[in-house]
Amino acid sequence: MAGAFDNIHPGLSQEEAIRLLTAPIDELESQSDPYMAAAHLINFPGDDTESALLALVQGTDQSQPRRLARRKAVEVLGRLGCVDATSAIGDCLHSDDPYLVENAAFALQLLNCRIPDIHARMIQLLPDPSQNQRVLIQSLAALDVQDARPVIQQLQDAEQSGVRGAAISAGVRLGGPRDRLIALGPLMLRPNQMDRQTAIQDAINAGGRELLPQILRAPVSPVFRMRAVRALWPDGAQHCNDLNLTDVLDALLQDRPQSLELVHAYDQEPTDGFLIQEFFGTDFGRSYLALQSLQHRSAQQLWPLLKQRWDEDAHNDYGAHYFFIRLFGAIGAWPQAAQPLIRSLLEEAINTRRPQFMKSKPAAVLAMGSLGMTDHPGCFEVWLNPDITTSWEVRYAALMIAPAGLAFQALSDPEPYVAAKAQIAVASAR
Repeated sequence: MAGAFDNIHPGLSQEEAIRLLTAPIDELESQSDPYMAAAHLINFPGDDTESALLALVQGTDQSQPRRLARRKAVEVLGRLGCVDATSAIGDCLHSDDPYLVENAAFALQLLNCRIPDIHARMIQLLPDPSQNQRVLIQSLAALDVQDARPVIQQLQDAEQSGVRGAAISAGVRLGGPRDRLIALGPLMLRPNQMDRQTAIQDAINAGGRELLPQILRAPVSPVFRMRAVRALWPDGAQHCNDLNLTDVLDALLQDRPQSLELVHAYDQEPTDGFLIQEFFGTDFGRSYLALQSLQHRSAQQLWPLLKQRWDEDAHNDYGAHYFFIRLFGAIGAWPQAAQPLIRSLLEEAINTRRPQFMKSKPAAVLAMGSLGMTDHPGCFEVWLNPDITTSWEVRYAALMIAPAGLAFQALSDPEPYVAAKAQIAVASAR
């Protein structure tokens, strides 16, 4: 169950990682080495890894490096599906370290724990605000622990929106009425981005298909909205809740600020520099607001500032990178001297393999289309070929701007969304 960001120390062997778990603290090169080693072992599933991580979890060393590593070891054991570690991880629920308790609850969910005593301990912890109540609720709901329903129901009116949303979602998952799901809608438009993101995840967890219209208008990263569509849209259906699938996907990939309900506003006219800086923030809602403002500004005046910020930091900041790409495509009148560089940056974005920049890839395809930069021979054939272009979003974006006669080659695309888009394009061309 290794992910795209797990192998960040490719030169570290399994043997060395295991050694770092038990090396004397005063011999460590860095106090974070045990934590890093525990995290890295996700790349080496098997008995040796599981034994080493389990020994760390059951160990009594309470030094800070070991405590931090123990938290990660519990998570990794869960992700590796190490069922033999279930009891030891359950014992972690009695720890005075709330972060260890949180990771234990998460891991027990992954391990599909069916031990009643462990469930009882999780329920016992639920009313304690010093614990991560949200994770405990999610785990109990995922494990279908019906005994947790009364306590979870009490938390459906919790002051903290993340706890309240998780409890509402869990109530539905445990068999309660669906009518309370409507309360998740306003949470998707709260000023705090984390509140918006957690509300969307709560809707996903509850199978809240009826909330798709609100989700699609929430000013969060398109990754969260696309995740909801993937999770909630009925398989094989073209329509859902008065929404059309290809219209939804087109809008998601175009990702125009005008299609969102922006939750922030400016009390005075911002400068170009301020708006560009907003692309570097963690709140996508503010970034969308800045994009909406910048796309109406002078390209001649913007370009020197954009070029400077790109060279300084935007090229390596995945959030800013995405909004720069969007802005390149939203403004058509770039200075003649800037266009070759913009084209080069867009081509580089399409071809990047850095996982954190994946959402920039289809954005760059659409930007090249809007700027008339798709004249390179064979570009569509490459973008539409799943053997060459593994990102289905890039293939879909290519279909959005490809000449109608090329859509036929995507009719057999392995991604149903792409194949459905191709069918519509071919039918329209007839």
